[in-house]
Amino acid sequence: MAQFVDWDLAAATAGALGKSGPRVSYDEATAVVADLRRLTDEAAGHVLEYTGLRPQVDHPPVRVVDRRDWAATNIAGLREVITPLISRLAGDRPPGIFTDAIGSRLTGVQAGTVLAYLSGRVLGQYEVFSADPGQLLLVAPNIVEVERKLQAEPRDFRLWVCLHEVTHRTQFTAVPWMRGHFLGEVQAFVDASQAGGENFLDRLRRGIGTLADVVRDPESRASVLDIVQTPGQRAVLDRLTALMTLLEGHAEFVMDGVGPEIIPSVETIRTKFNRRRESGNPLEKAVRKLLGIDVKLRQYAEGRRFVHGVVERVGMDGFNKVFSSPLTLPRLDELGDPDAWVTRVHGPVGPVAATG
Repeated sequence: MAQFVDWDLAAATAGALGKSGPRVSYDEATAVVADLRRLTDEAAGHVLEYTGLRPQVDHPPVRVVDRRDWAATNIAGLREVITPLISRLAGDRPPGIFTDAIGSRLTGVQAGTVLAYLSGRVLGQYEVFSADPGQLLLVAPNIVEVERKLQAEPRDFRLWVCLHEVTHRTQFTAVPWMRGHFLGEVQAFVDASQAGGENFLDRLRRGIGTLADVVRDPESRASVLDIVQTPGQRAVLDRLTALMTLLEGHAEFVMDGVGPEIIPSVETIRTKFNRRRESGNPLEKAVRKLLGIDVKLRQYAEGRRFVHGVVERVGMDGFNKVFSSPLTLPRLDELGDPDAWVTRVHGPVGPVAATG
């Protein structure tokens, strides 16, 4: 069977369509890379002290990358995970060598188009697909570009970003089962669609095409949810949404908890950054909506409120029970009701003490 996505073409497309970064000299670029590596180590100490979560497994050092490298790394990771799943789903489907080859090239261009867009927006990422336990990536051009647009003090903004991204690394290295659980849910999402391998492959290809079409034409009314068509998939999607909301909200809670103690201009950075997140012209907003970026922004706020509510009731050690096993992760309906999660995991607790 021909491959579902021409991954080499996807990487080439992402590299060709990706925006160039801000103007920096060689010496400036070298200094930024060294600074981000140093601040990552500094952030790790603060995250450990604040959360009490200690890494249980070794992890590779942070990789400071440009936009092309970020896209290439994500393509390699997706290739590692998705290709075996698609091959298993396709099973004994009669091969259509010509049509499969044409389709894989089209999907490769579409996937590369989406990643080219995202490569200009992502500040950092804990990439879990490529290898266990994952790899922390910081996208230097994007960090420099945003700090300049916000007129932020570089050291403060870079450390602030590192706090968020190092928290994600901590979530996966202090909770060794997390990566396997996440990948298992991705597999469950694919498995839940098996009303016929060919039908699923066609729907997935249309879904990737929808994303790429919206990047090119934000007036499109298509929906990425077109690929979520079975009740089983929706159930898995609910679990994945709850997990990602927890992880993003936890990272936001940590960066806001640690920030005021070590970043003098954190309040100004947060205000300006939130304003930037919420702004955008109609074209930009349409693309964000269809790519799911707006959903991610809501996850930051909703997840942070959940973490704050739990910590307020049972403290940080009590909150950390969320990482005991997949069974103690919050359900989707518990994210808006911290009391429900606390009661389920801890049993009834006394009233929350008033805070000043």
